[in-house]
Amino acid sequence: MSLIVAPTAGAESYISVANADAYHVARGNAAWALLATEAKEQALRKATDYMGAYSGRWKGARVSSGQALDWPRAGVVVDGYEIDWETIPAAIANACAVLALKASAGDISPDLGPQKQSVKVGPIETTYAAGTQQVTRYQSAETLLAPYLAGSAGQVRVVRA
Repeated sequence: MSLIVAPTAGAESYISVANADAYHVARGNAAWALLATEAKEQALRKATDYMGAYSGRWKGARVSSGQALDWPRAGVVVDGYEIDWETIPAAIANACAVLALKASAGDISPDLGPQKQSVKVGPIETTYAAGTQQVTRYQSAETLLAPYLAGSAGQVRVVRA
């Protein structure tokens, strides 16, 4: 089944295989090039699904209540400029490509079990601080997405005078 790319109705991904290929080639991500097209499409779908976890945190509002994905969005302002509501911003598409590479190597959204306080293998032991999160964060994708996410309560934009 061919991948449907946003902003088309019934979209399954924020970026096409061809654009994800170009993104990864430009960054020397050779592992992506080794994947078959079908595997790339599957990874892009998984990455887009993962990005659904940001629902409710995006700036602006969906263009249509019936759209399959959170983007495109209207009323999104980044660095003082309104984003064209008919497009998917490059950073959103690129974050999808980053997450797809991660998804091609394994589950990017595993089920979470109880947190471990310590793990010991032979003479090596790791003890985690109480209350620490034991989930993987994808900082490279989060950095791309940050300007498109609304701040949470208690966050204030600071501008130097």
